[in-house]
Amino acid sequence: MIRLPILLLTLLLSLTAAAQQPLTLWYNKPAEKWTDALPLGNGRLGAMVFGGVGQERLQFNETTFWTGRPRPYARPGAARYLPQIRQLLAQGKQAEAEALAAEHFMGLKDHEEGYEPQKAAWLQRIKAVGAAQAAAAPGWQPIRIPTPNGWEAAGLEGLDGAVWLRTSFELPAAWAGKDLTLSLGRIRDQDLTYVNGQLVGTDEGTTKKRRYRVPAAALKAGHNEVLIQVINYYDKGGLIGVKEQQPVFVAYPEGADPATGVALNPGWQYWVQDQNPPLTPTFQAAYQPFGDVLLDFPHAEASAYVRRLNIDRAETVTAYKHNGVPYIREYFASHPRNAIIGHLSAGLKGSLTFTARFDSPHQQRRSYRVDDHTLALAVQVRDGVLRGVSYLRVAARNGRVTVTDQQIQVEGADEVTLYLTAATNFEDYQHTAADPEKRAAAFMRGVSGQSFGKLQREHQRDFQQLFNTFAVDLGHGPNEKLLFTDERIRQFSPTADPALLALYLQYGRYLLISSSRAGGQPANLQGLWNESLTPSWGSKYTTNINLQMNYWPAELLGLSACTAPLFGLIQEAAEAGKVTAKEHYNAGGWVLHHNTDLWRGTAPINASNHGIWVTGAAWLTQPIWEHYQFTQDKTFLRRQYPVLKQASQFFLDFLVKDERTGWLISTPSNSPEHGGLVAGPTMDHQIIRELLRTTSAAAEVLGVDAELRQQLTDKARQLAPNQVGRHGQLQEWLEDKDDPKDTHRHVSHLWGVFPGTDIPWADQRLTQAARTSLLQRGDEGTGWSLAWKVNLWARLRDGNHALRILENLLAPAETGTGSERGGVYHNLFDAHPPFQIDGNFGGAAGMAEMLVQSHAGYLDLLPALPAAWPSGEVRGLRARGGFIVNLRWQAGKLSAVEIKSEAGQPCELRYGDQKLSLNTKAGKTYQFNGELRKI
Repeated sequence: MIRLPILLLTLLLSLTAAAQQPLTLWYNKPAEKWTDALPLGNGRLGAMVFGGVGQERLQFNETTFWTGRPRPYARPGAARYLPQIRQLLAQGKQAEAEALAAEHFMGLKDHEEGYEPQKAAWLQRIKAVGAAQAAAAPGWQPIRIPTPNGWEAAGLEGLDGAVWLRTSFELPAAWAGKDLTLSLGRIRDQDLTYVNGQLVGTDEGTTKKRRYRVPAAALKAGHNEVLIQVINYYDKGGLIGVKEQQPVFVAYPEGADPATGVALNPGWQYWVQDQNPPLTPTFQAAYQPFGDVLLDFPHAEASAYVRRLNIDRAETVTAYKHNGVPYIREYFASHPRNAIIGHLSAGLKGSLTFTARFDSPHQQRRSYRVDDHTLALAVQVRDGVLRGVSYLRVAARNGRVTVTDQQIQVEGADEVTLYLTAATNFEDYQHTAADPEKRAAAFMRGVSGQSFGKLQREHQRDFQQLFNTFAVDLGHGPNEKLLFTDERIRQFSPTADPALLALYLQYGRYLLISSSRAGGQPANLQGLWNESLTPSWGSKYTTNINLQMNYWPAELLGLSACTAPLFGLIQEAAEAGKVTAKEHYNAGGWVLHHNTDLWRGTAPINASNHGIWVTGAAWLTQPIWEHYQFTQDKTFLRRQYPVLKQASQFFLDFLVKDERTGWLISTPSNSPEHGGLVAGPTMDHQIIRELLRTTSAAAEVLGVDAELRQQLTDKARQLAPNQVGRHGQLQEWLEDKDDPKDTHRHVSHLWGVFPGTDIPWADQRLTQAARTSLLQRGDEGTGWSLAWKVNLWARLRDGNHALRILENLLAPAETGTGSERGGVYHNLFDAHPPFQIDGNFGGAAGMAEMLVQSHAGYLDLLPALPAAWPSGEVRGLRARGGFIVNLRWQAGKLSAVEIKSEAGQPCELRYGDQKLSLNTKAGKTYQFNGELRKI
């Protein structure tokens, strides 16, 4: 028989020693919000574990659950407008070019046909309800105002439509007979605002600050009612009145100082008039949450509380005592079994009593009983064709289990194992005919009946075969032993707590393994974790840096196997992108603009001033070549070579000669999200030049397409070169128009330094210009932007500056007042803000780049070692050529290096001014001291 008290005591003792475990995130209280919760993932299912006492919440996702549907994305005949757009840009008429492109060149939207008449009819019905009818309607509820992240953050998740909001203010007697200004800040999207039943203002647009004149005749002595009809069509809604330079939610006399105004009553209420507006046309789909598993316990008080995420075991543990009885909850996401597994135990037999139930933010949802131990959740997205089914099964030792359509009741059990599976009807980006219930049931059959211990051991073997290939030690300090993780973040400095940086690096590897495994989708903007029906930027695949950054650490940090989903996306996007290349550019090959989604949309989206960016496909070929360089896998390269070849073919057709310079240029395009639609952005030329050279090199490796190789080489030479501008900067555009005071988050023109190789270290003129540009952009930024700068400073061999950026990257995103900025949240998630996972991945890659670089054809050891890491060790770094690198350094100097050759390629080592060349044999390991002498 299992001796529960002894096992629990052992586990509790191990939890109290968590500070001595370097690969642990740990906390002394439950998660209060989503970015406090701890992530689990198996590449297909993800869960955020909150660790509550009275109620446990597991918010979960399934990686194929999105809005949208298979459909055309490219706009037929758009290419006929390409010559006009190019001509307008050549004439310096940017605004006219953007206007023409906005009307005729952007991709197709879903639901575009027939939308305007439907919207007009719906609005007519909505606006027929006046203030008096709304005020008298039953069902008004309290709400917190303002809601900076939309009323979704105040409990109205997924709500679009017409909502009335009301409050009041007291009119001072001295203001009798005066007109007032009512200040409401910004509103999403449209409002009709009434005071005492009289319409005083209406406007539309989230950037507009609502300040309405209230005539004296509309006012009453004393109490005055304010009613606002807010009409929201899509995404977030509500009163978001933030970032104002003057008081918001006040009334004051016309022309007076707003600071002298009276505040609106904070006791706001809302009434939902209609939550079914016509589906808004959208360019691309959005990643969706699936649901929640909620466990409700009869006790809410706890002592000796601790929760932790063991990233080397990929499991969360929550432990506490109630009335002297220890309770333990353990969870992990099993990749072999396609399931999330939980185990609940207590130190006293018969102490586990709770209910388990599903919840979901989707309007179309239902739960139902499957059998005596299993509850199911069925969900359907509102905007799209995807539906999903999740199974939750309970296996209890002793006690009683009762299942209804609403919940599972567990009474008096000794221990309980939970099994969670989920599936959708998604087959691939063109087909959605799968049966989600059969899939969820099949996954459940594969896991139920298995003991928790067996599944846990299987899971750990699977996870650790990836995770344990790498180890790093950057030094230690007292905080790692004394402080919980959230407090370590608040007190972080790179000299006092270098181990937090090592933890952050390993956490990045943990997140990549958890969100990108063979058979699943690639890591999106949030990996695979998302709680919102309206996630920022749709939680899509943004391809003007963010998707690529997600995979920067993969090859360097021993996670080549995690790239399989990315290459699957690239193959599918290459097929879809052929249609876009033809319809928009009358070109061969394939093209991808700055975003894609589950359905592999490749056409330009959003707005013409940033959505027409033509080098997404070209950049996505870089990971293919990188994978080959790191693995030397010719079979892989042969399979992927057509993708490179077709990406190059597009630019052979697309590039045009600039009449002023004679150079080949990319037009129309933009320097991502900066400066509008232009001809000849520097980043494009860097990426295209590298693509053409890479494709030529791949063809040479494979012994194919000799004639094409020469053509690509010739075209690469004709491309507009990198230029140094009048401020000593690397020019971002064809023209010398950079502003040295510009601190834009994108540093796109530095792509040739990192992740590209278009600007080699040996070219000190261009390297210095890149350094000048980077200094001008400054050291601030949000998560992914900071992560890119870490990598750039590493490539520029300035480890101290790279570490300064890392310090900003690990700054607390949340202050004591709850305001947000770039940095990290309590759970070490990267803050854009809000959460975006690319900063985690980019930061991890940047630290690896500080220790080893191999892009220049040799292994550069400790190229950017900062003074704050005087001693340390790293094992399992990967280098191009198929090498595994182990390093040790002391007093800021290399003391030992070990190189294992996996492919038998020639190897050149460099450390400072020292060089060593050697011929290697596959499988053999070579050891050297700090002077690169053989040991």
